[in-house]
Amino acid sequence: MTHSIISKSQLEGAHRLDAEYYQPEYLVLRKNLDKTGHIKLWRDIDGKFITGPFGSEFNTENYVANGKFRYVRGKDVKDFFLTDEDNVYIPNEDYSRLKKYSLSEGDVLVSVVGTPGIASIVDKAVQPAIFSCKSTAYRTTAINPYYFIAYLNSSYGRKLLERSVRGAVQTGLNIDDLKDLPIYAPAEHDQRVVANNVEQAKTAYDESKSLYSQAEKLLLEALGLEDFQSGGELWSVVHLSEVKTANRIDAEYFQTKYEQVIRRIKDIKHSTLGEISSFVGHATQAPYDERGSIAVLAQKHMKRNLQIDVDGFDNFTNDDLIKKNDKKYVLKNCDILISSAGEPGLTSVWMGDRGQKVIPGSFVTVARLENGAEPLYVGVFLNTVAGKLQFERNYTGSVQQYVYPSKMKDILVPILSEKTQQKIAELVRESHEARKKAKELLEEAKRKVEELIESK
Repeated sequence: MTHSIISKSQLEGAHRLDAEYYQPEYLVLRKNLDKTGHIKLWRDIDGKFITGPFGSEFNTENYVANGKFRYVRGKDVKDFFLTDEDNVYIPNEDYSRLKKYSLSEGDVLVSVVGTPGIASIVDKAVQPAIFSCKSTAYRTTAINPYYFIAYLNSSYGRKLLERSVRGAVQTGLNIDDLKDLPIYAPAEHDQRVVANNVEQAKTAYDESKSLYSQAEKLLLEALGLEDFQSGGELWSVVHLSEVKTANRIDAEYFQTKYEQVIRRIKDIKHSTLGEISSFVGHATQAPYDERGSIAVLAQKHMKRNLQIDVDGFDNFTNDDLIKKNDKKYVLKNCDILISSAGEPGLTSVWMGDRGQKVIPGSFVTVARLENGAEPLYVGVFLNTVAGKLQFERNYTGSVQQYVYPSKMKDILVPILSEKTQQKIAELVRESHEARKKAKELLEEAKRKVEELIESK
């Protein structure tokens, strides 16, 4: 049995009586930090904590499309860098009113609710922006921010923030929890060595995004949709035959933006997703088994750049629990994965990462391509506006939107020349390699922080 023996003075000093706070793992980390002789509490570093605006200060219904002023939500805060896959923006007047919450380059953002303790650094590409109450910002020139973000994401920063989390159902960190975090502040030279890794990782990460954007641009240019703007007409003329074919009578289905995209695809060689796949469907949800060896993939693991977050797999099953008819859904290399709910139409491609055996959950549809279709090309297309609008047209449900596999089979896919498909696929592969390099550099930065601490 794992246990710790704590003196009464330690209990009073920490203002915590719960056993979780005194787990041996946390005590070892704190002991290692104390041995370095270079520890400060976060509150004692010269800097400024900024808490986000209360939810009542901004109504999320006021988001604007393609605005100038970004609103950074709690879910945008990821390890090291903010995600920009699903940005939202606020009107100019709201930004001006809430400008005291605006972010500056080099600010550190820490999530304090939801998944507390995630830390990101703000770069100039994010600005102008404000942040929500789901995070706390920290601004300082007393410690290298790129070193600091590596420390917060190292086992020391992450675990000791985890130690301070409060609550059972709704967990969180308050401002004093952050201020009481012990910070290892080595010599400026050592900070610079770690910071270099993080800055190089950011360069590789930006290169990855640029390469993927080039792939999208090349595809849309080939379709003549690079400057596509959905029509603003509030009406459309539809023939009775079209209503019968679609088996839909709602006006939403016959919006002109959908017809514009479909007409463009039909003008060139094309197929349906069903025609280029051996099957399109999803498995029933297999029961979980914590000792299982088959990972269960959910939408949260899927990224819009087609990658899969294999490190995020947290549920498993085994072969005996998968129904006989569902065994074909155990993933094969180059399978197309499409989210049916949550964010219907979100597409990723399974590339056999680490040889892991994986089966998707019931809300992820598998399209197993055949007839020479290039999976990375198809994946890029489905995530462009031309793919997303086709999925959107087939949404069912008002509260929980859903796209059925039977409708996914009818999604039109343009068949561009093999040379163009391969060029797009190659750009995606280069993008993934750049992201892999970024990840390796960040892991090295965390390792350097830990080695600096443990070498003392």
